[in-house]
Amino acid sequence: MAEFETLLLDISDGVATITLNRPEAMNSFNAKMREELTGLWASLRGNNDVRCLLVTGAGDRAFCTGIDRTEAVLDVDPDSELLDGYVTEFMYDDPGHAMSPKAHELWKPVVAAINGIACGGAFYLLGEADIIVASSSATFFDPHVTYGMTAAFEPMQLMGRMNFSDLARMSLMGASERLSARRAMESGLVSEVVSPEDLMAHARGIATAIAASPALATQGTLRALWMARELTRQQALDQAYLLTSIGNDQKSLDEGLARFSSGTRVEWRLLTANGEEPPSKG
Repeated sequence: MAEFETLLLDISDGVATITLNRPEAMNSFNAKMREELTGLWASLRGNNDVRCLLVTGAGDRAFCTGIDRTEAVLDVDPDSELLDGYVTEFMYDDPGHAMSPKAHELWKPVVAAINGIACGGAFYLLGEADIIVASSSATFFDPHVTYGMTAAFEPMQLMGRMNFSDLARMSLMGASERLSARRAMESGLVSEVVSPEDLMAHARGIATAIAASPALATQGTLRALWMARELTRQQALDQAYLLTSIGNDQKSLDEGLARFSSGTRVEWRLLTANGEEPPSKG
């Protein structure tokens, strides 16, 4: 197992738990974290022991506060002889690219557990997460405009999963306002809000349940969901035949049948609305 300076990694029960581990810097990402995440996404693609990813941040102050502004983050030196002095506005090394598993063709489900602040460049990762569970103490904001920077990649990542008005407000209000965990849930960004002490156990329960299903069927379903989000309805349906054909291999079907035929009842929980009294299980 690789050793990391900025990450913690634990693999068990089909789940890779990845912790952004720079609590002294609010888990902001520096060049080393970008390098380590890029390598990690590549290694997890080919690791058949991993069926689901659980991502969180060390400590309780922040999940991630984006780029570490105390460090130079651009890889390209405008004066580099390698570029022969030719740099234009059309060349841009996006420092947040390393944060994005799907941008690195890692199509295994991602559950994010948010503790504390999530802001700015954190939305690269949250924009590609599939399920986000937040501590009741979590807050969300995008400070770009406050400090004279255009917010483009971050709100584009969140488009389609957040209420547009809330996304526009968060992007334009900058550091002047933060979304609470429950407001983020109402906006569609967060799936569920739990107490801080229950966050990791709860998020891991979700990830473990996902990892218990056949990997190919899970990944095929994930690709179908993202394809439907990004294409028109008919374009997505036209691709559904291909995804079903690829994802329904005999091994997966046999695994599913064995699980169904075992007689073991799947333990389930009811996801309720805020304040809703759950009925008794039948």
